[in-house]
Amino acid sequence: MQLSQVVPFGRSLDEYSQMFSLTAADLHQPILSAADGPASFNAEGTAKGYSIQSCDPLYAFSADDIRDRFYTVRDDIIEQIRQSPDDWIWTYHASPDDLSERRSQVTERFAADFDLGKQQGRYTIGELPHLPYADDAYRLGLCSHFLFLYSEQRDLAFHIAAIDELLRICPEVRIFPLLSLSLARSPHLAAITQHLTASGHSWKIEPVKYELQRGGNEMLRIIRAA
Repeated sequence: MQLSQVVPFGRSLDEYSQMFSLTAADLHQPILSAADGPASFNAEGTAKGYSIQSCDPLYAFSADDIRDRFYTVRDDIIEQIRQSPDDWIWTYHASPDDLSERRSQVTERFAADFDLGKQQGRYTIGELPHLPYADDAYRLGLCSHFLFLYSEQRDLAFHIAAIDELLRICPEVRIFPLLSLSLARSPHLAAITQHLTASGHSWKIEPVKYELQRGGNEMLRIIRAA
C-alpha cells in the first residue's frame, strides 16, 4: 500500500451504531472491524469497555502519517461533496462543514489512541481477503465503506473471497453501505447474495437509520450456516 493513494476517512462509534444497527448486546460481544481505517470506533468503544479488533493495511503507517494524509485530502473531498449537492442527505451531518469537522474529530481521536492500541493488539495490519485471525475468533464482523463501495476497483471474486473470510472468523457479518462510489447499488450484490444462499448462509438487506450518500441507508446482514 502507498499512503499517497489512500483516502482515510473514518467514522465514529455513534455512526457505526447507526450504520450497523448495533444494539447494546452487539457492542458487548467481541467485534472485528475490517478495513477500519482511521475510525474512532475502536478508541471510543475501548473507553466504554467493549472488545473491538480493528484491521487495515493502513496500520503499517504511523499515527502522524495517517493523520497528515487525512488533512491532505480532506478539503478536496469536502469540495467534491459541495459540487454534487443532490448526492447527499444532510440529516445526521448538518452540512459539508459539519461533516468536515466531525471527520477531523474522528481522525484526531483515532490518532491519539493508535500507538497504545497497537501495543495492546487492538489495531492489526491486515488486508482482505486474508486476515490473520483464527476461525471463530470474533462474534460479529463489520465492514464499513470498503466492500461494495469500491466495486469498480475490486471485482466479484475479491468480494466473495473477502466475505467468505469474514464468515470464517465471525458467525455474523454486517456490511455497509451497499452503494458503489457511483451512488448506485453495487453490481456485485446480486451475485454475492446468490453465493451466500448456495453456501447455506442466511442473509438480509436491512434499512438503517444512517444516511449520508443518497440511497445509502441499507446494510447486508449475513448469518453463517450452522
